[in-house]
Amino acid sequence: MGLELYLDLMSQPCRAVYIFAKKNNIPFQLRTIELLKGQHYTDDFAQVNPLRKVPALKDGDFILAESPSVLAAKSSRADPNWRHGVSVWKLRWGRTSSRRPMRLS
Repeated sequence: MGLELYLDLMSQPCRAVYIFAKKNNIPFQLRTIELLKGQHYTDDFAQVNPLRKVPALKDGDFILAESPSVLAAKSSRADPNWRHGVSVWKLRWGRTSSRRPMRLS
């Protein structure tokens, strides 16, 4: 089975993952989890994500359950040369955080 995305499109992080996949022509099967109905609390979904949160990505036996990680994994699938993580922050800005430095006045 191919890539499966567990999403509720009412959730902004889920919409970001969905739009990213569509825009980059990444084939996936959409598995809708309705948060308002409590579907994320079911035992079936707990096997996908024990934290019972969306978005979640499942690719065979590999599972990711946090939206930044899901986006990073999908980016590397769309373009294997895509670089992500701390190394990008170090290379571009010379620091390991995306936070702006504090100004002391």
